[in-house]
Amino acid sequence: MKEASLLDDIMATDVIDTHTHLAGDHLCAEDFWEIADYFWLNRELQSAGYPPGAGSLPEEKRIEAFLNAYHVSRNTLMNIAFTTILKDLYGVKLTDAASVREADERIKAHRKDPGWAQNVADRLHVRRFTVNHPQHASFEGMGHDALLFPRIDGWLPKLVGQILQSDRREEALEQAKEQVRKQLGEYQEMGCPGIMTTLPEFEASAHETYRIGRDSRSDEVLFMLLHEACAELERRGMFLQLFLGVERRWGSASAAPVNDPLRVVRLYGFFEKYSIPFELVTAAELSNLDVVQAAWNFPNVHVGGMWWYNFRASTYTQSMQYRLEALAPAKSSLIVSDARCIEWTYGKIHVVKRLLAGFLDEQVAKGWMDREFALYCGAEWLYGSAAGRYGLKGRE
Repeated sequence: MKEASLLDDIMATDVIDTHTHLAGDHLCAEDFWEIADYFWLNRELQSAGYPPGAGSLPEEKRIEAFLNAYHVSRNTLMNIAFTTILKDLYGVKLTDAASVREADERIKAHRKDPGWAQNVADRLHVRRFTVNHPQHASFEGMGHDALLFPRIDGWLPKLVGQILQSDRREEALEQAKEQVRKQLGEYQEMGCPGIMTTLPEFEASAHETYRIGRDSRSDEVLFMLLHEACAELERRGMFLQLFLGVERRWGSASAAPVNDPLRVVRLYGFFEKYSIPFELVTAAELSNLDVVQAAWNFPNVHVGGMWWYNFRASTYTQSMQYRLEALAPAKSSLIVSDARCIEWTYGKIHVVKRLLAGFLDEQVAKGWMDREFALYCGAEWLYGSAAGRYGLKGRE
């Protein structure tokens, strides 16, 4: 007899959203367009003819253009997530202009409910969210504030630039290192368990020893400062979340995922030298195996959620297979919503939970694991792994 699907159990499993752009004083969408204009949905709608400058159109024309693109792109993953948001949270099926206006009215009405953000989070059992800016961490109307992992890619490249522009580079490097140590100390005093940074394209390797000089490249100087940061994080018992795979050097229109086969192995020197937890989040499809290999090679390396162009059913399923075959569940986290309003955390996490349940159902059906272990795996991937790294286990 075929066992029942794990879907209901997975939908009821706790979640930590390990990367959002939520702002604590503006968690809920103000209106229909704040949900509909989400960058990732818009990219897919534009491939179906939705004009990039649709926001400047008269309302009737804007709605018409949106619906035309929406109806012919129902196959795309963001469209599916968006449809789920409207159906589950607002009880609206988008068919015509009247349904758009109905959705808009309901979104505006719920926005006034001080408990709406918590209501949305509770529907999929999302227990904690993370943000990267201190001013966003106080979550109004919710049971917990966000976990704060300050991002250092706002100020770290500036230090690199100051060093390269200095006539006294050795002195400038030492001053920059002191600034790194000071800033990380301030983050710890704020209660932050770790930090986050993206990394642009680089050819430096963490296992190499670089000396500051007139011929030093910017990526070499960056790695010198990252070594200082890792050493200080180790001293303070903090972790480093690395976001990889997006580059902006190929034109002005948009960032792009770049499958650099050496990107992750060039970081091995950090993983080997410092005992801090590293969480690797990638936006490039071919890096999904690379980050799993790194986590297999180094006990202190963990695989994070799927970011940017990796948020697709095919890459999720493939990455889950990589992880299942190589890593204990406590080494992996799945959820990176990248959401800018609470409603999009619902839509995207709902999609991931559906994919996860289907994947685990297949593993049980094929006899690779029993139902009990499948649920354990799902619980670690959705919550437990991140909770351990972030210091939440035993406190909630």
